[in-house]
Amino acid sequence: MIPKTLSLTSFSTSLLPHHFKTLKFCNSSRTIIICKPINSQSQQQNPPPSQTQLSVSAPESQGTGAAAPTRGDIFLERQQYLAASALVLEKKKKKKKKEKINGSLKPTSTSTYSCYGCGAPLQISELDAPGYVDPETYELKKKHRQLRTVLCGRCRLLSHGHMVTAVGGNGGYAGGKQFVTAEELREKLRHLRHEKALIVKLVDIVDFNGSFLAHVRDLAGANPIILVVTKVDLLPKGTDFNCVGDWVVEATMKKKLNVLSVHMTSSKSLVGLAGVISEIQKEKKGRDVYILGAANVGKSAFINALLKMLSNKDPVAAMARKYKPIQSAVPGTTVGPIPINAFLGGGKLYDTPGVHLHHRQAAVIHSQDLPALAPRSRLRGQSFTKQVVLDQWVSEKMEFNDLTGFSIFWGGLVRIDILKVLPETCLTFYGPKALKLQILPTNKAEQFYKKEVGVALTPPSGEQVATWTGLETIRQLQIRFDDTQRPACDVAISGLGWITVEPVGLGQMVKEVGSNLVEEKDMEISLDVHVPKPVEIFVRAPLPVGKVGGEWYQYRDLTEKEEETRPKWHF
Repeated sequence: MIPKTLSLTSFSTSLLPHHFKTLKFCNSSRTIIICKPINSQSQQQNPPPSQTQLSVSAPESQGTGAAAPTRGDIFLERQQYLAASALVLEKKKKKKKKEKINGSLKPTSTSTYSCYGCGAPLQISELDAPGYVDPETYELKKKHRQLRTVLCGRCRLLSHGHMVTAVGGNGGYAGGKQFVTAEELREKLRHLRHEKALIVKLVDIVDFNGSFLAHVRDLAGANPIILVVTKVDLLPKGTDFNCVGDWVVEATMKKKLNVLSVHMTSSKSLVGLAGVISEIQKEKKGRDVYILGAANVGKSAFINALLKMLSNKDPVAAMARKYKPIQSAVPGTTVGPIPINAFLGGGKLYDTPGVHLHHRQAAVIHSQDLPALAPRSRLRGQSFTKQVVLDQWVSEKMEFNDLTGFSIFWGGLVRIDILKVLPETCLTFYGPKALKLQILPTNKAEQFYKKEVGVALTPPSGEQVATWTGLETIRQLQIRFDDTQRPACDVAISGLGWITVEPVGLGQMVKEVGSNLVEEKDMEISLDVHVPKPVEIFVRAPLPVGKVGGEWYQYRDLTEKEEETRPKWHF
């Protein structure tokens, strides 16, 4: 068959694919062009970058002569191949980019997602460890991209009232590979020193000294701090919060901690939260907000209350309430930072792991006794005076003029030996009602404790009684009365409550005898305070609670400089 000839006027070689080679044969009458496909070895050895991932082969010949494809068919087929190759390359690039951002989402012990209730990384290997999720549930949630809405098995137990510990290495907590250490939790907060953030520090008013975190700057760095005092609804009825607010500011200044403001709040009744929200919105300035505090100080409860208040006007906070942190009486409920989208204008709210302090009572007792340390209703002071002892021990025919020679047990965790007191001195105990108070002569105290610890004196209880080492720390206190019209001081037990020492009847004694005749030694009392070994004892200025607190509390006169630099308190 004679090959078909093409005229240069009717065919342009530029329309041919680049892998076709043209051979020209010229004579005087016509030009013949023969198209021949070739495979260049140099191109195969050094392919261009665009062809390294996908090669596009030339369309095979579909016929000759009249059946041969036209120039338009060749051009369209070429464009279809190029478009298909570009689409495949784009899909590969998107897949690699997604894998780079999300990482490997295989269900192993380490995961990029965390439980929204406690912040523990999700895992399927350790059944008793925080963050454990059933493998089938994990795969299902992963398939539907819902891992951010997963609640781990431990949080489900906590939400139903079970006391499941997660922090090992402290007191009654046995520890083990399934536990998180207090040091590991603290390390998760170290990065705050190098970030620009707003810190909201929480302090429990019932355990003010024990939960204060005096060295919070080691974690927060130079970031501004808002001080929030929680659980003020537990203070005795009739308490003047003007006096309490001033007392908190004075105590904060003595600890040399600079704060923006002080807020008296209650997560249960939502009292004072409006002022906290206003202060956060004012000082946030686009930064993230971190809630810091000692373990079990009420951070998760505070965040839930904060979200409830914000949700009234902020749809973002209303949506965040669906997956809010778990609340529990177990110290260490939160074991990892939990980011929460709570602000419409940007910036996140972070619930953080509680800072575990070895000097609190919660560090020495087992999990089943932890609820006993948490007051559930308004505090009512229980007082011990000479008349109370007389009514209780009248059958013993003992002769005494005051509380000297008696010991008071506060559950199985505290023992107060009264060595010397003034006439009609009153000791008032403020703390959880679950810990019963027992008073008896000091010479019978040791035998009584050995017999009744774990029975009448609880906590400790259960299996811990067999390994309980007793009240090994003894601190001798010499307390002087400087003012006969007010309590002398508070003796605060870290993680429990406080005892107010009041000189009842001292003013009358001074009037009768005469102030010049009262010797200095008569203006002092002596106490021995017994507690478990790591627990600390604080002697502080008396906290003005109840109706009488507002009567005897005195506001300190401030200088002009103090008026300017002193933080304001809000309620």
